[in-house]
Amino acid sequence: MKKLMMPLQGAQMLFVAFGSLVLMPLLTGLDTNVALFTAGIGTLLFQLITKRQIPIFLASSFAFIAPIMYGVQTWGIPSTMGGLMAAGVVYVILASVIKVRGGGFIKRLLPPVVVGPVIIVIGLGLAPVAVNMAVGKSGDGSLVLVEQNVALFISLASLFTTIAVAIFAKGLLKLMPILAGISVGYGLSLAYGIVDFTPVREAAWIAMPNFVAPEFNWHAILFMIPVAIAPAVEHIGDILAISNVTGKDYLKKPGLHRTLAGDGVATIAASAFGGPPNTTYSEVTGAVTLTKNFNPVVMTWTAITAILFSFVGKLGALLQTIPVPVMGGIMCLLFGSIAAVGLNSLIKNHVDMNEPRNLSIVGVTLVFGIGGMAFGIGSFSLTGISLCGILAIGMNLLLPDNAASHEKIIAEKINPSS
Repeated sequence: MKKLMMPLQGAQMLFVAFGSLVLMPLLTGLDTNVALFTAGIGTLLFQLITKRQIPIFLASSFAFIAPIMYGVQTWGIPSTMGGLMAAGVVYVILASVIKVRGGGFIKRLLPPVVVGPVIIVIGLGLAPVAVNMAVGKSGDGSLVLVEQNVALFISLASLFTTIAVAIFAKGLLKLMPILAGISVGYGLSLAYGIVDFTPVREAAWIAMPNFVAPEFNWHAILFMIPVAIAPAVEHIGDILAISNVTGKDYLKKPGLHRTLAGDGVATIAASAFGGPPNTTYSEVTGAVTLTKNFNPVVMTWTAITAILFSFVGKLGALLQTIPVPVMGGIMCLLFGSIAAVGLNSLIKNHVDMNEPRNLSIVGVTLVFGIGGMAFGIGSFSLTGISLCGILAIGMNLLLPDNAASHEKIIAEKINPSS
């Protein structure tokens, strides 16, 4: 009986992840059916590398939303996929170094003073796009797609529903605030008559996802590689979270090197098909906490269900009919939440902003990232997140850590024998 229930439990986990999983491709212009397919494939690859020991599901990473939107607008989807594939390779390289040298070097290379401002830039870099969509315009603000008063009403309803469900809902519903916000916004859009069902009528029931092969553009690769910093650090937090839920230490068995490599290989595979990069989903970890079902086989069924759904053509077409204001309302919260994660990283780790070194790293990274600073020589150029990541890491390595030296001097005075 338990074995017969596994497919249903797997489908339930996909339903929990569904809102976040499809939101990412909807915002970035990628194919939702491809995202479902690559989430399933990515999860199965992760399970293969980690020897199916962890009850976790991988799907679209929000940390890459802003970079993908910029990449698609600048270089197109194929080149953006090539950049994302390089970001996945960074995961695998980090995993290899962790296996050889242990995880301590990550803390030295990517301390909170580096990771925090980079995540903030990722979150706020495209804040104007969220506002434009919320008021019924295209992302760049050049086209009016929905009348502003109607758009504002729909976007704010989507936004406040998402917030209300996240704060006040109970049980499984609490894990699906984005799905709830989209549902309310979509219902209002239907009432205002701004939903066009033509793509649904024209779509086939069974159809191949619109796979896109990657192309390798070194501009896109250099842009995407630093973006891997934030989700790599986030990955460690997610593995710690699921370890606490199940009472097992997955950082030791199967090991952080295996979990990070699994995430990297999943991202490489996703970009090979034209899908968004994968990351471990905290929504699903929350569902595992509620259901107390720690069997990783359930996630195998979740992956299989996602792959099957990816071939339902009308599902992808239906998701494409979601109006711009609905997405804009969700994005206002989403981008702000990503930035808040970066801010929380600084606060939680007690990064002292009175220390000139820390203030310099954080301040310059934020202004360069949000202000759009760019450096270029000939055809070579660095801007946005790529510039911020390299800048923050470089400043952290080069600037003397006066606070650490000061603490060492005090310790020597207190205990001269040491």
